[in-house]
This record gives sequence, structure tokens and C-alpha cells, in this order.
Amino acid sequence: MPISFYVHIPFCRSKCYYCDFNSYAGLEHLFQPYVEALSREISFMASLPDPEAGESLYFGGGTPSLLSPELIGSIIESVRENFGLLSTAEITLEANPGTVDRHSLEALLEKGINRLSLGAQSFHQDELSILGRIHGPEEIEQALREAREAGFGNVNLDFIFGIPGQTLDRWRATLEKALELEPEHLSLYALSLDENTPLARRIASGELPAPDEDLAADMYCLAEEMLGEAGYEHYEISNWAKPGFASRHNIRYWLNLPYLGFGAGAHSFRWGMRWHNILDPAEYISILSSPRLTGFPSPVACEVEHITPRIEMAETVILGLRLVKEGLSFERFRARFGRDLWEIYGPQIEELVELGLLEMDEERIRLSPRGRLLGNEVFQRFV
Repeated sequence: MPISFYVHIPFCRSKCYYCDFNSYAGLEHLFQPYVEALSREISFMASLPDPEAGESLYFGGGTPSLLSPELIGSIIESVRENFGLLSTAEITLEANPGTVDRHSLEALLEKGINRLSLGAQSFHQDELSILGRIHGPEEIEQALREAREAGFGNVNLDFIFGIPGQTLDRWRATLEKALELEPEHLSLYALSLDENTPLARRIASGELPAPDEDLAADMYCLAEEMLGEAGYEHYEISNWAKPGFASRHNIRYWLNLPYLGFGAGAHSFRWGMRWHNILDPAEYISILSSPRLTGFPSPVACEVEHITPRIEMAETVILGLRLVKEGLSFERFRARFGRDLWEIYGPQIEELVELGLLEMDEERIRLSPRGRLLGNEVFQRFV
């Protein structure tokens, strides 16, 4: 069965004020040795049992577009040589506006990238400044225009709502501008605050207003309305796509299928285990520079968790319910676990249906529109 691959590029030009991802600014001198270490990790992982060809490959970060197309291409080639990639594989690269141009985009397309994900976040300069983004609204348009000129026919735009001081009208204006650009895919995320980030500290000190959950819910409902009217399919809680352009890589996450992650801080789910790699890029490079690599599931793995059938069932339910239309299929659950969903979670499902948070038909359960706003209340019932 084909698998998915994730490659983490932990480098960025400047750390955004809301970001708690494993990313670092000012480490340009590590670009080349990091890619060489990635190649060694990929080769090692392919030597373990049952290597499978990739259905999708996703470059996340950080800012993967800071690496040259040549370095990105060498990583793709390493995956292809060691594991194999299906001829139809979806290969996505995250990029920040201002870090790509037509020349680099043409080179990336030639290297095998066939899906581009641009971190736009807002079309208002003051909101971008609050988030610590280093691009302006005009660079979003320029990046998308040059992606089209380079030949990209599958582009995603990321946006954040619930930014301090953001109004419903300003969010509407951002959505209107995004729809004018006609991307194939849109990802919309409510602002999430980690207490260790500069933005969270500014809010905690009273310098900026705290996020308004009711307003954020109104923003989400507005997005559902506007994007639906524009012909986008709402296929996952935070993701919309034109027909045929849903992210195949992300759908595999929601179906709780195995994936392998490469790079500092990358997560993996395989062989009944879940783990993540060590976080520090320099330490990652150092370990993988050893002439003899050992360790299972990986020389750089840490916090390995063995997933019991009960945990896998719960996670399959929680992730599956994120799929807006498909939801969780009774038959798919039965085929995977050999047990009926009702046998395991009957009381929880009945309660959530009565509360109006779940919908059910003969084939599946799914979140109701209200349930999508209160997803965490639903998910915790299955933990």
C-alpha cells in the first residue's frame, strides 16, 4: 500500500510572532549539511521492513522555499531512489510570499513540485505586522501570479482568522481578495496561541486584545458561506478546494493512514508506533553524520509511543470526523478493526447526535455545522 512522506525544513528568515513550530532563523550555513543529513535518514529508513512507494510528499516548515530548487530536487530524488514515488504522486512545497519568483518556481516545477502552498495569512498590512509576517499583501498577489506564469495549476493559500483587532468586515475583505485570485485550494485557521510566543505575551500583557471566540465563530461561518457560494468544496474542517483539488496528502492524515516524516522535529506514524525526531537541526545533522547509523525506528527518533488498538480506534474516529462530507464510514472502520463502531462508541454517538453535534445516516457519522464549531467538545468524548 502506498505511503505518504513529510519532510520538515526548520529554517526561516524571521520567526513569526505566533509560531510555535520547530523553526529557526539565521541558520543558512546549515542548509547544505541538513539536506545531506536528510538523505542519510531517508536511506536508513528505506532499509527497514516493508519500504513503500510514496503517494504524496509534503515539504513543510519553517520555510522550505528558502532552500534552492537544486536542494529541494536532491531531496525528492533521494525519496524516489530509496522508496519510489508513484507517477501520480502529489508533491507539495510550502512557500512564503517574497521567497519565490518566476525563475525559482519554474525550477521547482521542473524538479517535481506540482502543488504550491503559499502562507498568505492576511491581505491587511497591519494584521500581517501583528503576526510578524515579513511579506506584504502585494507580494501574495505577485507570488500567485508568478506561480501561474511558471506553470503551477494547483496552488493553496493559507489564511488566519481571529487576529487581535480583526473585524468581520476585514475578514470578509481578505476572503473576497482571496477568491478574486482563484486558488485551487484554501486553508483557513483560527489563530492558535502558545504561551511561549511573542504574540501570546503581548496579549497577556494587555497590549493587544484577546481573541474573541464568538467573533471567530462568525468568521468561520462567513467563510463557509462565501467559499461555498464560490464553488469550493468544504472537505475538511479547515480546508476548502475546487472539485478535484483536495489535498491528497492531508486526507491521508485524516484517514489515520501511515506516514513517515524526515527532518528535525518531523513526526511519523508507522509499524504501530508514533514518534518524532529530535528538534535541534545541528544535533540532527551530527547524529546522522555517524559512519554507522543504528536505532529503531530511526537513529534520530525520540518519544516513541506504541499505539494500542484502542488508541488507534479513538484517533481514527477523531481524525475521520474532521472530514466534512465523508465523515467516518461505518464500513471503513469495520474493515480496519474487525469491530462495529457502535460496539465501541455507541453511547457517545447517541449523546452527540441528541446534542445536535453529530449527524448520522446509514453509512457514516459526520459533524453537524454546529459540531464543526465545537469540534473539541465532540472529540474529547472519544479520548
